[in-house]
Amino acid sequence: MTEQALAGMDVELVEVERAALGLLRVTIDRPEGVRIEDCERVTRQLSRVFEVENIDYRRLEVGSPGVDRPLRNEADLRRFAGERVEIKLREAVDSRKVFSGKLLAEAAAAEGQEPAGASTFGLEFEAKKGEVQVLSFTFEDIERAKLDPVLDFKGKKR
Repeated sequence: MTEQALAGMDVELVEVERAALGLLRVTIDRPEGVRIEDCERVTRQLSRVFEVENIDYRRLEVGSPGVDRPLRNEADLRRFAGERVEIKLREAVDSRKVFSGKLLAEAAAAEGQEPAGASTFGLEFEAKKGEVQVLSFTFEDIERAKLDPVLDFKGKKR
């Protein structure tokens, strides 16, 4: 229902979460980034819809996903190809489940190697000092994924 209420508002619904004490947290995103005006518009829209639909909540919180935005579907993986991400796999590869690196959008693998319709992605990561490897995976192989930007708070030296 929340997704339908936001249709045509130029925002993407990332997540809806019910938290303690009646808090309803809605996370939105836009390709250009979320502005405070977007949060205000969505809050007004959802308040009206939830009132009409008798949705029980005490407080509505609308915000952006932040710099470590979760990647919830294949479309997110395609959208953020080329960005630094962290993924946790369902099954360990070389006794390791968590990998960080540059997300690569790859074409589907050769016929017969994967289920129809499944896309294969890659993750370029540093295995050892100076040694770069590429891990191939499908969306179904992922337990969780998120953006993992490198933030520099030092600024310019004077």
